[in-house]
Amino acid sequence: MAEELIQLDALGASGAYRSRRRQTVEDVAGHPVAELTLVPGLFVGRTMKALHRARTLPAPERIAALARAGSLFAEGVFDGLGPAEYRRTVSRVSGVPVSVVAEAAAAISEAAGTAGETAYAAKPAAAVSDWRSPETTEGSAVWTRRGDVFAVHAAGNHPGPHSLWLEALALGYRVAVRPSRREPFTPHRLVLALREAGFGPDHVALLPTDHGTADAILRDADLGLAYGGDDVVAKYAGSGVLPQGPGRSKILVTADTDWRAHLDTIVASVAHQGGVACINATSVLVEGDPAPLAEALAERLATLPTLPPEDERAVLSAQPADAARALEKHLLSRAAGTTAWLGGNGVVDELPGGGAVLRPAVHQVATAGAEQHRVELPFPCVWVGPWSPSDGAGPLRDSLVLTVMTEQDALVDELVAEPSISNVYRGDHPTYWIRPGVPHDGYLGEFLMRTKTVIRD
Repeated sequence: MAEELIQLDALGASGAYRSRRRQTVEDVAGHPVAELTLVPGLFVGRTMKALHRARTLPAPERIAALARAGSLFAEGVFDGLGPAEYRRTVSRVSGVPVSVVAEAAAAISEAAGTAGETAYAAKPAAAVSDWRSPETTEGSAVWTRRGDVFAVHAAGNHPGPHSLWLEALALGYRVAVRPSRREPFTPHRLVLALREAGFGPDHVALLPTDHGTADAILRDADLGLAYGGDDVVAKYAGSGVLPQGPGRSKILVTADTDWRAHLDTIVASVAHQGGVACINATSVLVEGDPAPLAEALAERLATLPTLPPEDERAVLSAQPADAARALEKHLLSRAAGTTAWLGGNGVVDELPGGGAVLRPAVHQVATAGAEQHRVELPFPCVWVGPWSPSDGAGPLRDSLVLTVMTEQDALVDELVAEPSISNVYRGDHPTYWIRPGVPHDGYLGEFLMRTKTVIRD
């Protein structure tokens, strides 16, 4: 008997909505798992107008509702899926190892519970959050929203990014999420949990759409957040949409530091959570000969097992076989002229039940400025190359995270001052390190909020 498909409805301002037009969501083996409703432009427009009309909940109510939603997301049953079924389903369709999905789900739950603190970490020290505060009788900066409705074009490569937009709810925005059709289960579960916790349907909505309708969600919002590649960054740069593009996270080891003492951290930075995240290291630069480090890195990464993503022991991500072959072809074309220590003959390892695991790749490049340092792929793929003090910060620019293993304070000064490097970790800290309350790519509140002066009698 065929498995009954999970029905994922749109969640508009009037409640759940199921249209005739639906998208089949398949797992990495090509088996249908769910049907996702796709809403037309008229439905988007009506929902966005309802979000604009709604009145924001008082801060204590929305913070309490977020905390309740975090518990419900972690423990509840939504779409017929309990916590274990949810994790397994997300793993099957996204190809992300199920242990990684579990970590991400726990992080989303924690983010909801702490959003009242983390969202306000960006507030200037001299500002207050309410014009009624005693400070405004003498004149004070008040931290206030730049708008009322926030739209999110969500990522589908990892559940984790859904923890970020919860801060917009904490700050009083109403939020519309367009889920990725690759992995709609996490935002669907999260929006249902938020509604059950106390946010009205005109405060948080889920709007699955086709590509032609997707821009209407961003257009009808005051501010937005969009995930994607360099094309997304270029499209929205300087607009009311905050683009979240490739991380191109890196590690630098200078000659005064023995990389052998930090090999565990370097390997983990490349391979953590299947290598699918923007905070995984995709480049390792070393002062001196990079070959020994590249060889040691390849030896360690080669031992990672090939397993289906829903296996609790899985550590590598999977893709549909055709998509995996396309990524492999792209890798091999970009690796021309490099020395392959691992993955030079391909990275696709097909699974008996369908789909394919993308195995690690390690390539050595000739210079710190090699074009391959800008190539970021959704599996453990790393480019290892030489660096010298004369190269300076140039090859390290455009990094979401830079782990620098060095004894040179002046170099760290330069790297912290470089505007295009978002985060600098000095010493034995993996590129994927993060905790609530510290910025990921700046604080989201820096984008969502502003200060204005208020003085009152």
